[in-house]
Amino acid sequence: MLSFMCFIIVLGVLMMTSKSDALVDTDYYEKGIRYNETYTKKENLRRDHAAPVILIQGDTLLVSFKQDAAGSIKLIRTADKRMDVNMVLQTDARHQFRIPVKGRARGSWKVLADWKSKTKAYTYEQEVML
Repeated sequence: MLSFMCFIIVLGVLMMTSKSDALVDTDYYEKGIRYNETYTKKENLRRDHAAPVILIQGDTLLVSFKQDAAGSIKLIRTADKRMDVNMVLQTDARHQFRIPVKGRARGSWKVLADWKSKTKAYTYEQEVML
């Protein structure tokens, strides 16, 4: 009985002194406030069939859009937040954006693009394996 009580106390102390949980977003409140904005961008994407095509060509991740696009793009490493990369998105004359992936860790990454084309805003998310 005493050992069980000690076990529970140790678990409680460990829980109180541990670092923040990686599964909980630190900016969840802001994301909740912007939910309608994100929903509208996803609906624009669906309605306009504007999802970009993401391909890996050699040492380059090629993101092809339907029209000129300007905004931001993130490479999110699901295994290590410190490896995340934020970039300014500006397509070239062929409506493409190239991301060099040489030297990046192999494995699962999430591509999160947030852009404007003409007057509409879009957001798109896709998992890729590098």
